[in-house]
Amino acid sequence: MSMERLERQVDAYVAWKRDLVREITRYRSWLAHNKLISEAVDARLERALKLLRTDHITLAFVGEFSRGKTELINSLFFSEYGQRILPSRAGRTTMCPTELFFDSRAERSYIRLLPIETRLEDASIAQLKRTPRHWLQLPLDTRDPDSMIEAFAQVAMTKSMPVELAIQLGFHPDALEEVDSANEVRVPAWRHAMVNFDHPLLRQGLRILDTPGLNALGSEPELTLSMLPSAQAIVFLLSADAGVTASDMDIWQQHIRQLDGDGRSSLFAVLNKIDVLWDDVAGEVFVQEAITRMRAVTAQQLGIDSQDVLPLSAKQALLGKIRGDQALLERSQLDSLEKLLCERILLQKEQLIERQVLGQVVTLLQSSQRILGQRLEKVHEQGTLLAGRREDSGQTLLELTARTRHDHNQHHKRLLHLKTNQRLLQRQGELLREAIRAERLEEHLTRLRRSLTGSLTTLGINLSILHFFRAVEQDLGQLENEANLANKMVAAIYRRHNEDNPLQAVDIPAFRLQPYQQELKHLERKADQFRLQLKTLLTEQRTLTRRFFATLVQEVISLHQRLRLEAEQWSDDALMPLVQHALENKQQLEAHMLRLKSLTLESRQNSQRVELLGRYGRELEQQLAQAAEMLRALRRPAPIRRQGKVVSLGNAGHG
Repeated sequence: MSMERLERQVDAYVAWKRDLVREITRYRSWLAHNKLISEAVDARLERALKLLRTDHITLAFVGEFSRGKTELINSLFFSEYGQRILPSRAGRTTMCPTELFFDSRAERSYIRLLPIETRLEDASIAQLKRTPRHWLQLPLDTRDPDSMIEAFAQVAMTKSMPVELAIQLGFHPDALEEVDSANEVRVPAWRHAMVNFDHPLLRQGLRILDTPGLNALGSEPELTLSMLPSAQAIVFLLSADAGVTASDMDIWQQHIRQLDGDGRSSLFAVLNKIDVLWDDVAGEVFVQEAITRMRAVTAQQLGIDSQDVLPLSAKQALLGKIRGDQALLERSQLDSLEKLLCERILLQKEQLIERQVLGQVVTLLQSSQRILGQRLEKVHEQGTLLAGRREDSGQTLLELTARTRHDHNQHHKRLLHLKTNQRLLQRQGELLREAIRAERLEEHLTRLRRSLTGSLTTLGINLSILHFFRAVEQDLGQLENEANLANKMVAAIYRRHNEDNPLQAVDIPAFRLQPYQQELKHLERKADQFRLQLKTLLTEQRTLTRRFFATLVQEVISLHQRLRLEAEQWSDDALMPLVQHALENKQQLEAHMLRLKSLTLESRQNSQRVELLGRYGRELEQQLAQAAEMLRALRRPAPIRRQGKVVSLGNAGHG
């Protein structure tokens, strides 16, 4: 079955992460056992473990009405029920954004629905997710397909209300269906749906976001400001019988195209309903040529690679799975989407983990390994020396102790010097945080709120927003100046270390501000789009304007908080590998001096001294073997890479 491969790949990815958690935990214990753990290293390893444990993959399905998004989700996730579980019929069925995920803390599956009226409040969906009382919860019996169909039908429920109220809720009257009674329109009953459901892929951390058409993207700002940008992959659905229509292009250009720029999301287009091109009269060759042509044209229109445009038929895939018709399933080409999801998204996640988690842990462990190796060499050297000077071993031991003490003093001085540098860097870190103090942002926000309340004209609103972004950009500019100074300082310290220890050169950890600046630019572009829309929006839609700005502000606050945290962590962590290197050297030399001293005191016989030194060597060998074993496990290639797949990543995995 088509889905099995995706399940196998996700299983392998999860197993790889589990192995990493085990090895990092083991390394932590190993450091503690050897009295080498410091607060900074412990905090860094704890963050790495947390990142591995909470990591998940979000896949967002976006497209205009009746492009087959829900049918595709049915064929990917619900085919074993032998029928359509999510409502999928002609016309507008998915009226509210729906998230599918697995909640390990919940005892049973459920659907949570957020009433549409909550749009009148300023609270964002993210904030409302933390307050269960706002949601209606329905149990979901996964053993009974009929009751599941009934529960999911609730998601597509609509209600009628006066047109004035619908406008206040952010709907454009032209986009709504009129009800028989005068001045009433039909709107979705729910604003958002959360579906907790046990499926092998969801259990492994995959989350699905199914979004409605263009109107909801415009009237639910959080979708485009927060939910879509944080998805790892966006699957944009088109219909092969219509090609790229004007409204498809509208969604693509306004909400999706720019998400590719920061390397966080991979963009794919699915050309659904290719079965309309299946023409038995003209023959299979003709059909394939027509599909290839359409794929190339679509790629050109959207400005993406043609390999990222996937022709398939979700309907025929679902039928093929339900009937067990392998030929139909193959002809539906669903497996090309699944293969791409495996290889591209999982590879992107693997690279992120390698960059964010593994890099520093491996650097620390390699450093421990080299220091142990140097100690062992010294022990072998000293053992040979003692064995060669049978009569004079007491004197030799004193000389060796003196030499070791000298090395120890050198490392002690180096450690003190690094600690001074670390204090300087922490002061620089305070300057970094000063540039983006929460109070500064609060001042900009107060000014923005005041001017928005006072502005009745579109021009007034435009200027307020423009000034707000300029102010935040200026703060980031000031932060950039401080970051450049801090980066120069760190680079100089690392260069000195790398010159003194050519065999133990360490990569210089720079503080990178660009991702945050790009994110701010993205939010500003969204504000620009909205400001342009304001001219066409009805004046009654003040609620929508308020909600858009409330959401926008929430995103800028979140960006600011993450940036502050990163500045703090970076200034604490930047010199950590060097401090740890000096500390381990110092500790190992202390242990070595104690051994040599005890050899001088405990034993008078040279052969015993050689034997005791040999025993110390064997202990070091054991520790080295453990370090090598952990390093081997941490460096084992991630599953997708292990299969030797060469995957064209475009922008994915960078940034």
